[in-house]
Amino acid sequence: MNEDALNTSLRRFLKVVGVTSQREIELAIREAIAEGRLKGSETLSARVVLTLEKVGLSHTIDGTIELQ
Repeated sequence: MNEDALNTSLRRFLKVVGVTSQREIELAIREAIAEGRLKGSETLSARVVLTLEKVGLSHTIDGTIELQ
């Protein structure tokens, strides 16, 4: 295994995950506020599940997103 290749590939993947996730979350929240499903002052529960099937990894990360 090439450690440098792994590190570079992993960082590239995580950057895409971070940017894409932020964009999707912001869009969903804005739509929910516009439709009246959220007021804009809530704290939302969030969960991400990271899966690497070939190595048997399933890691869950729970957190919160505060709107105010």
